[in-house]
Amino acid sequence: MGIKVSICGKGGSGKSTLVSILAIAAQGRGLKTLVIDSDESNAGLYRMLGFPEPPTPLMALVGGRDGIKEKMNQPSLLSESELTPGQIPYPYIVEKNGLRLVSIGKIHQALEGCACPMGVLSREFLKKLRLQKNEIAVVDMEAGIEHFGRGIDINIDAVLVVVEPSFESITLAEKIKDLASGLNKDLWAVLNKISSESLISEIKKELKKREMETIGVISYDASVFLSGLKGDTLSQGRASREAGEILDFLLKTKLQPME
Repeated sequence: MGIKVSICGKGGSGKSTLVSILAIAAQGRGLKTLVIDSDESNAGLYRMLGFPEPPTPLMALVGGRDGIKEKMNQPSLLSESELTPGQIPYPYIVEKNGLRLVSIGKIHQALEGCACPMGVLSREFLKKLRLQKNEIAVVDMEAGIEHFGRGIDINIDAVLVVVEPSFESITLAEKIKDLASGLNKDLWAVLNKISSESLISEIKKELKKREMETIGVISYDASVFLSGLKGDTLSQGRASREAGEILDFLLKTKLQPME
């Protein structure tokens, strides 16, 4: 079986950036890669991955926010007990060169109400999703910890928490570690926006106090931030090479033996 990896952390820590460069690295290694956009507030992930347009949200398949309770139990694609990426039709999935993207749903206007229906759909979609050994799913979770409360992470194989150089990011990472441990999920920290070796040492020391293992560092890469600012596909710079090392760790840990 393939693996499902969630990327979570504080808002603004660089979750979507890590999702993108990790997915591109997986694509470059010949893995069939599915990115699941489960963050209802981030509108630009598709551009970071190089797609000209986003997929139609899966919420549309279940009748939108108001119809989700009825539609989930009616005969449809999402009522199946198991679901593979190949079963999802366009425009609910977009694809190029082995890289696929689906979106759960987005908040588009004020007073839309609770985002809980999207959480329900995220949880059920991940529960039903079946991957082959050469497939990986990378999930861009909403910022914070509410997705744990909604049970979305129950069907995840590994959790990566993105930690930027701030006290708030470190303390939230500790909370995420506790929640992931309660679900018996493997969790590792990835440092992001790092500008010096001394900063790496200091953050790792703080995480070690909290019994958290760091498996990778994403350096401050001006080319990546410039691409994000322009809404372009992320460039293949130093940060991409570092993401490849993180991916190799995950593949070695979660997919052995590779064939």
